[in-house]
Amino acid sequence: MAKLKHNRFLDTVDEVFTYAKNLKILHLNAEGSSFDGRHMRVNGKKLKHFGTTGYLGLEQDQRLKDAAIEAIQNYGTQFPLSKSYISHPLYAELENLLDQIYERPVVISKNATIAHMAAIPVLVEDRDAILLDHQVHWSVQDAAKRLKLRGVKIELVRHNRLDLLEKKIQEISSKVNHIWYMADGVYSMYGDYSPVEHLMKLSKKYKQLHLYFDDVHGMSWKGKMGRGFVYDQLFPLSKKVVVIGTLSKTFGANGSFIVCGDIEKQQKIKTFGGPLTFSAQLDPASVGAAIAAAKIHLSTDIIQLQNKLQKKISLFKELIKQYQLPLVDENDSPVFFLATGVPETGYQLTKALMKEGFYVNMGLFPAVPSKNTGLRITLSNHNHATDIKSLAKSLKELYPVIMNQTGNTYDKLNRAFQKKIKIEKSEKKNLKFSIQTFSSIQEIDKNLWDTHFLGEALLNWEGFKFLEKSFTGNKLPENNWEFWYIKVFNSQKELIALAAFTLSIWKDDLLAKTQVSELIEQQRKTNPYQFTSKVLSLGSLFTDGLPLKVLDQENQAEIFHFLLDQLDLIMEEKGIEQIVLRDFEVSNAYQKVFQSQGYIPIQMPDLCIINELAWKSEEEYLQRLSKKSRKHFKKDIEAYQTLVTIEIVSNVNQVQLEILYQLYQNVKEKNLDLNTFLYPKKVFEQMNISRAWEFILLYPKEKIKGSSDPIGVMFCYKGNKPSYVPSLVGLNYEFNLQYQTYRQLLYESIKRAGSLDYEDVDFGISASFEKRKLGAQVLPQIAYIQAKNNFKLDYIESQIQ
Repeated sequence: MAKLKHNRFLDTVDEVFTYAKNLKILHLNAEGSSFDGRHMRVNGKKLKHFGTTGYLGLEQDQRLKDAAIEAIQNYGTQFPLSKSYISHPLYAELENLLDQIYERPVVISKNATIAHMAAIPVLVEDRDAILLDHQVHWSVQDAAKRLKLRGVKIELVRHNRLDLLEKKIQEISSKVNHIWYMADGVYSMYGDYSPVEHLMKLSKKYKQLHLYFDDVHGMSWKGKMGRGFVYDQLFPLSKKVVVIGTLSKTFGANGSFIVCGDIEKQQKIKTFGGPLTFSAQLDPASVGAAIAAAKIHLSTDIIQLQNKLQKKISLFKELIKQYQLPLVDENDSPVFFLATGVPETGYQLTKALMKEGFYVNMGLFPAVPSKNTGLRITLSNHNHATDIKSLAKSLKELYPVIMNQTGNTYDKLNRAFQKKIKIEKSEKKNLKFSIQTFSSIQEIDKNLWDTHFLGEALLNWEGFKFLEKSFTGNKLPENNWEFWYIKVFNSQKELIALAAFTLSIWKDDLLAKTQVSELIEQQRKTNPYQFTSKVLSLGSLFTDGLPLKVLDQENQAEIFHFLLDQLDLIMEEKGIEQIVLRDFEVSNAYQKVFQSQGYIPIQMPDLCIINELAWKSEEEYLQRLSKKSRKHFKKDIEAYQTLVTIEIVSNVNQVQLEILYQLYQNVKEKNLDLNTFLYPKKVFEQMNISRAWEFILLYPKEKIKGSSDPIGVMFCYKGNKPSYVPSLVGLNYEFNLQYQTYRQLLYESIKRAGSLDYEDVDFGISASFEKRKLGAQVLPQIAYIQAKNNFKLDYIESQIQ
């Protein structure tokens, strides 16, 4: 089978960011000839700045500015020489000051990303393993993933789940030398903390466990001498602990540093930590500013700055509580994440705040799950008490208005974040639309359904009846589907929308690259349902096409909002992990609605269709092909036709059916590009008794010794015209090249469709290259996915080398 075109994660992120950029809340440019830290000018408007990571405000401290200017005057704008050979004169002073703060030597790097790239390859040995907290910073994950080339085992662990961490330690401890758990001290989105003390207890319990912390967001505003959230709790540092700190963000300058409990390992990093050796050293201005900042950290001034910030934090916390704003995590960090749930609420609230004169960040996918978006508000010593009070007041006034405008509710937020963020006082019911759900197509009038779906392959009434019979009453849970048929009515009780969904178990690596599925399939040998999810899908894994009709085009956006709300309720009630709205054209009228409600666009495999077949003769068909395709036909199909015999049958005996099922299994087991569960035999038994199905069988003319069985089969659905559907293929791979079985079956399907006067051949997905050569039009498809969390998606992505 030919390969599929897989979705690229970066394309998905680009779609989300582009949407936000078009709303002018992302990738903005600050304006003006000066900057004071308290205000920011964007698009000509002066805004109060609540998006900084310079929490203490040191980047505007005159002592740091003067030191940076003096350093440039004395040493120039840069010192263009590798630090491995020689560092400029200010470096020694900075290292000495940092040694005093941390009471041990440190290694300075240009930034935290370079620090991770320098430290991790030196610390982690080839027979070690790395366990990454799911929300650890991207720079840590990126540096760690590079070690896969050395054979280092790397896995994600759900955020702050020490029970799962301990279970994973026990699972892999006998296979590796050391286990490195990597986490942030303070997480940059929700502002929540790593359970440092509990992690140290685990480290003492398991001798193999080493801890690696990125504490750049915990620096300066926390800890004795501003040593940070992590270091202050772990002092004196164990030999099994490494902390990465920063000279930028709250420290006020530029750069980063590495502190190791094991001095020998620290020396190795300093001697030859890749980027430390080959990249430029910090410029004199950055080092000069860092020296001035370090002196502040060593003075009582740092305590005053920390206390000043904590008063602002306490004030904002008090106002949040008073105004009942939906805060996700309550602690004493300067990072506040206010839940908005669906992105559209976050987008509009961010824009509304900018209009009111406030700049805040929005936390969105992939930093947070798509339905867990929110406002990321950060405080600094630049913010005045009056600024904080006016922001809180604006939030109090804007939240209910924007929530209502975007069709959001606090009940939705509670479901999305799995906590009681706020109790809904009085949720207004949508009186404009109503819904009916059915569990079987037989509960719906056949004429009504076929009025809208007749001729759309397996999406007609009989097609869904076939699916219900095939995917119920089976032994394995993955082969038992629930069916949801939905009718939407307006206030006059008129039908305005129809849709069909299935609820089933999907493999999370369904569209992953083959090598990723191969790794996960190894795990499934002992745990068959490893990395699988309950998915509510528009349509089903057996069909292609869109079983969705909106009959009221004027109100389609409102109808979709209503329908998505209903799906959200079903998701909660049934414990569903993902909703997949699939088989849409890449450019479609619903895209804005889906993305605004937290559905992430994913590129699907292309759909292959031959339209307007108008079959009269083989010669006429060939003339419609390109010159190159005709050449392919003669070389790879026509040249083999004399070697085979074709038989078309509506049913076979049980022995033959077993053979055909085995041919299907051959293809399924070989093709991990579209990694679904094996269809149950019942599917093929239903085909065998249905008038709507037939089998195109291919035999070699010269009988194979000891066998008269077919070496290929195409399972074809011949429902209502205009579409003929070669749905599944089965092959004996031993003879595929010898007889070009797969290509022959593709052509015989086209030939059969023409002889039955079908206008179209719906080849479905996969093998688009082969189908294109036979005249198929390749149609890009897109799906929209909403997941309860990003963990599984990120895990799959982390397995790609």
